[in-house]
Amino acid sequence: MFGEENILYMNFESAKWYDIKDYKDLYQYIKKHIGKGRNYILLDEVQNVGMWEKAINSLLVDMDCDIYITGSNAYLLSSELTTLLAGRVLTVKMYPFSFKEFIEEYPFKNEENKYEKFDKYLKFGGMPMLVNMNDNEELMINYLNDIREVVLKKDVINRNHIKDVVFLDNLIKYMSTCIGNLTNPNLIADFMKKNGSNITNETVDAYLKMLENAYFIYRVPRYELKGKQLLKTQGKYYFVDNGLKNMVSGFSFYDTGSSYENLIYIELLRKGYEVYIGKYNDIEIDFIAIKPNERVYYQVTRSILDEKVEQREKKSLLAIKDNYKKVILTMDMVKNKEIEGIEIVNIIDFLMK
Repeated sequence: MFGEENILYMNFESAKWYDIKDYKDLYQYIKKHIGKGRNYILLDEVQNVGMWEKAINSLLVDMDCDIYITGSNAYLLSSELTTLLAGRVLTVKMYPFSFKEFIEEYPFKNEENKYEKFDKYLKFGGMPMLVNMNDNEELMINYLNDIREVVLKKDVINRNHIKDVVFLDNLIKYMSTCIGNLTNPNLIADFMKKNGSNITNETVDAYLKMLENAYFIYRVPRYELKGKQLLKTQGKYYFVDNGLKNMVSGFSFYDTGSSYENLIYIELLRKGYEVYIGKYNDIEIDFIAIKPNERVYYQVTRSILDEKVEQREKKSLLAIKDNYKKVILTMDMVKNKEIEGIEIVNIIDFLMK
């Protein structure tokens, strides 16, 4: 049994905890204010405490406690945590709301059907605070812009002491235009040079890694199905949230094939898959989604009503000579449809599972 005295919550952005400057202060305060038996300690924005990891390691050794740490992604990367806490850590990755979570919480004003609700999600994404803005699009856009500014300033620019902020901004804008296209730092640097930027591919690579470390964008590597190896040359990049992507690229262009691809990629991560871009000879597969005992090949397209599009999407999947599940995700209104062993699934239905 435990009571309130066994639960301690501390948010280090609150002035209440300004006196706790380092790990010694933190350790002594927690030791003094927890109860007998098993304790549950929740520490938010813990990176504001100097050498906080020393206090965590000591608490885990000296006391019977579960410790939950949340904070800025730039300071609490899983690789860093593993090192700091000597393996005593389980990382839980949090993503923006799924479509299912979004429609459960969002204050829709009318009796919108699922397609109208999905359109709102496709445009503004799933950042949680959107549900508190009373469906006010101006507030929602301001909120997404604030998130963009805070993440870039706090988790990218300040953390990495970036001086060329203009180039960083141009790079992000460029990345929003090439979602779903294979690229690499060399190609990006070449493009930037043609547009008057004197930048090296090494700098581009460094900036992309900074954005990845802040979980603002994700790089998806290519997997060679024949050779069964990861290819180091080119990959694809996606944004963590469609709303943030649209904030960068412009809300006038939110209903595009790249938006659907971006959405599906994050959903596959949310469902617990490792995700790769597939390569089979000269054919590209949008996504290979892998779990320990499962593999699924996905093609994502807005519609396959055009016969040429259907043939193109089928060709990629039919080229793979194995028995793993193959799926085309589309906005077409389909139900229990299969073509030559390939499942045709409506994107909204897929998101609602």
